[in-house]
Parts: sequence; C-alpha cells; structure tokens
Amino acid sequence: MTFSRVVALAGGVGGAKLATGLQAALPPGALTVVVNTGDDFEHWGLTICPDLDTVIYNLAGIHNPATGWGRAHETGHVLQAMSELGGEDWFRLGDRDLALHLRRTEWLRQGISLSEVTDRLRRGFGIPSTVLPMCDEPVRTLVHTDEGDLPFQHYFVRRRCEPLLIDLSYVGAEEARVPDVVHEAIRAAQVIVFCPSNPYLSLDPILSVPSMRRLLRDARAWKIAVTPIVGGEAIKGPAAKMMREMGQMISPLTVVDHFADLLDAFVLDNADGVLHDAVQLPTLITDTIMADLESKRRLAQEVLDFVAGLDGSGNLPATPPDARLPASS
Repeated sequence: MTFSRVVALAGGVGGAKLATGLQAALPPGALTVVVNTGDDFEHWGLTICPDLDTVIYNLAGIHNPATGWGRAHETGHVLQAMSELGGEDWFRLGDRDLALHLRRTEWLRQGISLSEVTDRLRRGFGIPSTVLPMCDEPVRTLVHTDEGDLPFQHYFVRRRCEPLLIDLSYVGAEEARVPDVVHEAIRAAQVIVFCPSNPYLSLDPILSVPSMRRLLRDARAWKIAVTPIVGGEAIKGPAAKMMREMGQMISPLTVVDHFADLLDAFVLDNADGVLHDAVQLPTLITDTIMADLESKRRLAQEVLDFVAGLDGSGNLPATPPDARLPASS
C-alpha cells in the first residue's frame, strides 16, 4: 500500500530526520510537513525560523550531517566580522545560510505570508514535498525558568538549556490561526505522523494554535507518534531534562500520555519494547535511531507499513479512531 497524502508534524533535528525518511519512502508530492515556528526570532534585523530551515535543508539534502542543522560546507566569515564589530555572535549563522534569511525577511517585509515565503524557498531548493509553517502569525515560545523568563533561543542556544525549567508559554498563540493550506492538508491526510520531536518545544507550539488540536482530533487520518525518548534518554535535545524538571517520568509513556487524545498508534524503540502493553495503543517496536538516509527511509517505511496494516487496505476508515481500534495491540 502506498499512501498519497501524508502529513508530518515536525520541529528540530529529529523531526527533520523522519520527514526526510518519509519523503524518500513516499511518491513525490505525497508529503506535507507542518513545522513548529515557536522557535522563530529576530536576529541581526532578520527573521530567523530555525525549525523551518532545518526541515528545508534536510529535505533538500544540503544540511550539515554532523549537526543535523545548518548547511553543509558552511563558512562563518560574516559571523566573525560581526563579532569583531561587537555584534552578537552567540547564534551561529553561516554565510550561505544568511542568503535564506535575507530572502525570507525581504519577502515578509513586502507583506507576503510566511506560508507563501516558505513555499517559495522549498521550491527554490527543489524539494518535492510541501513545507508549511504551523501559522502565519508570530507565536514565540517563552521559557519560564528559575532565572526568570527567557525567549526560547536564549534558553536553548545562548544558555544551553542550563536554567531550571518551571513552565512554558506560547506568546501570540491566541491570535494565531491555522492557515488554509494546513487545514486542507490535515483534512485530506490519510496518515498524520507526530515526528520524534521535543513534545514541549516542538510539537506543543503547533498544538497551541487555536483549533489545531480539534482539527487533528477530528481528522479521519491514522495518527501515529514516534517516540523521542529511547532507553530513558532523549535521542537529541533537552526533552529528558525537561521531563525531569517538570516531575515527569522520562519514558515514552509520558509522550503517549501527553498526546493521548490525538493518537491512534505509537512507535517504540527496541530498547523500550518491554513497555509495549503499557502503551495501550497499537504499537510498532523497531529501531528508531536515524543515523543516515537509509535508516531514515527504513523507519519511515516501517511506520507507513504498520499503519497500512492496521486498516488492512490503506483506505480512510469511515468510523472514528476510538471505534475502529482495539484498546491495545
């Protein structure tokens, strides 16, 4: 069974990796990636969209494989010159990377929506998949810490997630709306994949957009999440640290509980296979570590095959998830 309409919810390196695998496993044009923009900020007078850029660079195959973000074969002459002039140099923008930020900022200042700007960029890079921001309005993740409130990039990059997390808020979310193109993609989707992104920093901002959660809940697609937690640790990033500081168990089960009202199925890593029965959803157990393009494609194909097997035909079911799925696998 080959799906023709798949939506991935993504943010950060983990999300970009699985999105790349899905693009490789699906026919051209079958994938739509809805990306977190809670990380976006203004820097050097430019609008920077880190998660959108990471997804775009990965899907285009021009990302830095050592970091998962930024461009391959990058140089830092502008960053060095900015530092010499006393400018802020804590957020590392590469020379080639700057072209994207300059172009995006130019278009946004002309009144073009972020959705249209992002589509122009992905077409410029020759990406066959659709890439969309979660909304066109600015939503900014604010991290409440023991040292006070920090804008996301100041917490994540400048302070390296060192302050103790107390809570999170998504400033501007109440004024945001789901773009029509995102709404249409989700309503038409056969499968919706929650990528192995940070639940709080990457996926919750997407869900903070008014009506997004209801839209996902009501979608007739199969909804499956891939764990970002393996063997009691986050594959990448501060998710485990955040769970610990919020008094939660560092476990895939915490992720399942967090998205419980939205999921039909879940993907566990082999290291956590013992949790299979506790998930209480149809569960795929496999190797979720994505080290190269082949492992990304393999995981994506396994996820798609698993979902197709749940339905038996790959067709959109006529009944809601709670009526069509057993309580456990």
